[in-house]
Amino acid sequence: MSTRYRLRVATWTVFRETGPDPRKFSTPEAAAELATALVLGADDDKEHFWVVFLNAQNRYLLHTEVSVGTQSASLVHPREVFGPVLREGAASIILIHNHPSGEPTPSSEDLRLTRQLSEAAKLLDIRLHDHIIIGSGTLEWVSLAQIGML
Repeated sequence: MSTRYRLRVATWTVFRETGPDPRKFSTPEAAAELATALVLGADDDKEHFWVVFLNAQNRYLLHTEVSVGTQSASLVHPREVFGPVLREGAASIILIHNHPSGEPTPSSEDLRLTRQLSEAAKLLDIRLHDHIIIGSGTLEWVSLAQIGML
């Protein structure tokens, strides 16, 4: 006895609509405005680390939360940052994280991580525009690009 099988083929067309935020991120102030909104959305006493994906014209594509840590640290590895960046085809990125203490001054670990991610970005030909650190509660912020640490 023989059985017949019929193969059905389906085709999908996938396209990306223009995101809800067509702003151009060409200044630290623009990035800090988005950082403020992200920190206000993370209503807890933990460090959060986000990556903002930008296209070749520095326009917002999307953002993703890479890590949620403790009150004083967040574990971030380049593969968790750049995996999604490569999948989405972003040309450049902005890093954002909060300090639950309210004090946005970068720690030595923040500076080490920024150097590590900057080197990885160069290898992948992705531009790292900035790393914004924002103090939860105070909403004061520091741009590592603005203070010459990038």
